[in-house]
Amino acid sequence: MAESIPVEHADDHAGHDHHEMSFSEKYIFPVDHKMIAMQYMFTGMFMALIGGFMAYAFRMQLAFPGMDVPGWGVVSPVDYNSLVTNHGTIMIFWVAMPVLIAAFGNFLIPLMIGADDMVFPRINRLSYQIFLLSAIVILSSFFVEGGGFGGAWTAYPPLATKAEYSLTGLGSTIWIVAVALEFVAFLLGGINFITTAMNSRAPGMKMWDIPMVVWMIVIASILFMLSVGPLLAGGIMMIFDQQLGTAFFDPDKGGDPILWQHLFWFFGHPEVYVVLLPAVGITAEVITVFGRKKLFGYKTILYTAIGTGILSFTVWAHHQFVAGIDPRMANVFTVTTLLISVPLAEMMFVYIATLYGGSIRLTTPMLWGLAFIFEFLIGGVTGIFLGASGNDIYMHDTYFVLTHFHFTFYPIAMIGTYAGFTFWFPKMFGKMMNDSLGKLHFWLTILSFNGIFLPLFALGAAGQHRRIYDYSNFPELALPWMQDIRQFSTICLCVMIGAQLIFFYNVFKSLMSGPAAGKNPWNSNTLEWTTTSPAPHGNWPEGLPTVYRGPYEYSHPDHDKDYWPQNEPA
Repeated sequence: MAESIPVEHADDHAGHDHHEMSFSEKYIFPVDHKMIAMQYMFTGMFMALIGGFMAYAFRMQLAFPGMDVPGWGVVSPVDYNSLVTNHGTIMIFWVAMPVLIAAFGNFLIPLMIGADDMVFPRINRLSYQIFLLSAIVILSSFFVEGGGFGGAWTAYPPLATKAEYSLTGLGSTIWIVAVALEFVAFLLGGINFITTAMNSRAPGMKMWDIPMVVWMIVIASILFMLSVGPLLAGGIMMIFDQQLGTAFFDPDKGGDPILWQHLFWFFGHPEVYVVLLPAVGITAEVITVFGRKKLFGYKTILYTAIGTGILSFTVWAHHQFVAGIDPRMANVFTVTTLLISVPLAEMMFVYIATLYGGSIRLTTPMLWGLAFIFEFLIGGVTGIFLGASGNDIYMHDTYFVLTHFHFTFYPIAMIGTYAGFTFWFPKMFGKMMNDSLGKLHFWLTILSFNGIFLPLFALGAAGQHRRIYDYSNFPELALPWMQDIRQFSTICLCVMIGAQLIFFYNVFKSLMSGPAAGKNPWNSNTLEWTTTSPAPHGNWPEGLPTVYRGPYEYSHPDHDKDYWPQNEPA
């Protein structure tokens, strides 16, 4: 495995055409992996604004029941169900996946392995076009009769299949079609990521010379390919139940609603690691550069990531401890759920070991990287409570679950994205971001995020059930201190949404008038920093680089500088 795979470089450009492109070829129908990455990135950010607005609307209803929400109006019970459902759906499938996997994968893999482009550029373009279609389809579901799907993002039957619950109709079918299209897009993208990383590495780059973020995106793509099939099959079965009168999930006609839970979570739990691993890889790149330390335990992290991926296929039924699962099987899934916490904790502590003794610079990307470790550990520790079947019987479907999920997923989807975006912004656009504005955005976002969710642990421990439209209808959940927490959390959410205006202002200000970045503003080792900023079509017009060492040789005793680029001869 340590040997370099022979690669043909006929003209140092793998046969790809790098002629001067028209506006349409460059920006609308590109085959350049960097432009496709930007399409994914900015589409994901646009969808994040929509998903965030949905969260604002239903949180305002929870904090101030019956109020006229600015920008939406009065949130009806049907609106509430639809907002909650599509907030979760969009933030997971149309924000986290396209940004962390597709955008960073497209941008980084060829640049970090010394390739001129993806192996299949046109398939790459097709993957984004299908993804864009899926985004249009999911948004169109709000404009059909009955409105958007409101059966929760997990789409459990019978809410997702029986028309008498007023949650299906055309909106739910459109929802399933949109998710299926998005999955097809990522299957195409995954083919490109895996094939490119394994077969188009620069001369001299051995397997152990591949940067960690590339490994993580490749492993995530493999996990997605192995897990998505059952859910696609289940989605087809659900459409048949909705539109053709079949009864795969209808117990009144001999179907089994629990079957959907198995199909969904067999995909759903590996999916957590599909989006987690790229964020873990981004954090590795950031902390090594700004800690000026070699990554501690490179092979250990890699083997741990592979083991985590394997274990992720053995834990899905911890979502079903209250669904009538055999207690003997519950014990098995309790053990596997607790076991999967071990490799994840090991990765976080290895990152802490990397930082130990380093010359740490608290730049904006480094703050996001440190926050990822801290916040994700909170999510991991609280997951142990839910992995124990006896305790989960009480905690299930309470706000404790919701808060644990957000402490797991927000660091992945948002903190990991901000760490990567602020780190590679100079390479993407050739300009430096304003560090003071970046830090202001960081602190407002992190403090408000914790203000939203830390108090909700108390509500969950007190038994507050999730997905309730108006808690004033439940006297035991309408106590004054509970409503105070709901209002405080909602105010913090408004602060967090407002803080993102600073981020967008910083991006546009930096693009217009930011200082030029140069090739390597962070004094980093990996190959993307050896070409111009931004990189041209073809990445290295003068010829592909040659690799002489691994990506993390910082503060090496045999080198006069505290960094040692991979392409610099000994």
